Amino acid sequence: MLDAEDMPLANKHDGTDQRPTLPEVSWFAGLCDDDYEFLGVPDPALASTWEHSRDIVLGAERNGFDNILLPSGYNLGIDTTAFASAIAPLTKGIHLLVALRMGEAWPPQLARQMATLDQFCGGRLTINIISSDVPGAPLESEARYRRTLEYMQVLRSLLDGDEVDLQGEFLTVQIKPSRVRTVSGQCPPLYFGGFSPAAKQTAASAADVFLTWPDTVASVAATVDDMRSRADQAGRTLRYGLRSHVIVRETEGSARQAAQRLISRLDDDIGAQIKERSLDTSSVGVQRQNDLRAAAQDDGFVEPALWTGIGRARSGAGAAIVGNPDQVLAKLRDYQEAGIDAFVLSGYPLIDECDLFARYVLPHFDHEPFKPTFEGTQP
Repeated sequence: MLDAEDMPLANKHDGTDQRPTLPEVSWFAGLCDDDYEFLGVPDPALASTWEHSRDIVLGAERNGFDNILLPSGYNLGIDTTAFASAIAPLTKGIHLLVALRMGEAWPPQLARQMATLDQFCGGRLTINIISSDVPGAPLESEARYRRTLEYMQVLRSLLDGDEVDLQGEFLTVQIKPSRVRTVSGQCPPLYFGGFSPAAKQTAASAADVFLTWPDTVASVAATVDDMRSRADQAGRTLRYGLRSHVIVRETEGSARQAAQRLISRLDDDIGAQIKERSLDTSSVGVQRQNDLRAAAQDDGFVEPALWTGIGRARSGAGAAIVGNPDQVLAKLRDYQEAGIDAFVLSGYPLIDECDLFARYVLPHFDHEPFKPTFEGTQP
């Protein structure tokens, strides 16, 4: 049973048995009107329709990716949970990383939805926790993360099959779990990203996988070290993931040409408008992406194989790993050495770049889906 005093460490699985032997490699589904041939130039054929988003997911599965992020945005694209429910029966092996915006749905009902969805996809559900404002009801950042923590703890407890009795700051919940359970009987792994102190503390206390955005290898390593320390203090162990774009071609020159082609029709005013559509444009993480771009050379590269041009028209992950297959592989392995063991990748257009990465890189990079094992549950 969960009560208010238990909130900071209510996650009963501490992650110590979740460390994989191989990294997880995921792709990204364009549910939020975020697919382009030319960055900043809308293309009706790449809009977030059911058909286009379905084809991205099925292409990623066909290409052998372990997981796929289904993003969420109130003003952008199509609804994530509805899409996940429709796509789940059409997939056979790929995991679904479903983005949930904390505060938008009542946690007991949300837990019931997620347990049902996990059954639809045969136990392949994973969850990306988003700490965002509820549309139309903004909340100060630190309070928003306190609310997110309460939602995460209640969601996890109910999906674990535990009764909840909480008198919290944002939630008053006294309820037994729904009869509907996940395939494993446990909460799916929770992925979470954020860069403010409040966000990092929430991740250390309640997430399974901490996601960071593209940055220099040294900066990513520093973030992992910081989060390991925070998780240690909370008596927990996390996995670490990198959310990044990628542009891979047969040669370095052709990869750089593809990067320049992508932004060749970008109007800076349009780029700024696209960035402002996001609800997180003033976050610490977004500011770091802006700083990274400002530190780049004239060609947009801030270090070998790390190009910041995408950040001109994208809030959030604003850089790409760019190069030939050997260069991209080397960069991924550099990030592995820095502590990253999960990659959530994307590239424009999403279907085309998915095929290119699968052709040039994926066969040479051993990987497997995140399959957590919990006490009393077989892997």
